[in-house]
Amino acid sequence: MTDYNEANAAQLANVYIKMRDKIRELEDKVKTIKHEQLRVTDKMLELCGDQDVNSLSTINGTISRRINSSYWTSDWDNFYNFVKDNDAYHLLEKRIHNGNMKEFLADNPDVMPMGLQAKSQYVISVRKPKKTC
Repeated sequence: MTDYNEANAAQLANVYIKMRDKIRELEDKVKTIKHEQLRVTDKMLELCGDQDVNSLSTINGTISRRINSSYWTSDWDNFYNFVKDNDAYHLLEKRIHNGNMKEFLADNPDVMPMGLQAKSQYVISVRKPKKTC
């Protein structure tokens, strides 16, 4: 079914559930492939380490290794104070936590940050029918 304009609600729900199931099936396959890919990556890291090189040129492509650093904190209160004390707000990502903002606005209906923008829209969810015995 590709012409959804002629479909009724039951047909649309059926197609939606089949699509969702197929996506889950494909996600499982992707997860398996990614697991195998990590095993290959580990072996390539081992090869680079054994040869003490950051690059290996092969007929099928060049393998490169580099250091990837990530940072986190176990003490957010102190980290926020550090950012404030050092005027280092650039260390934080510019993103608003949607759930917390929604809750804050609900608890403080008379307070609105300057420049805050919001978008709300309806979304659809479909549940499979309950199986009867």
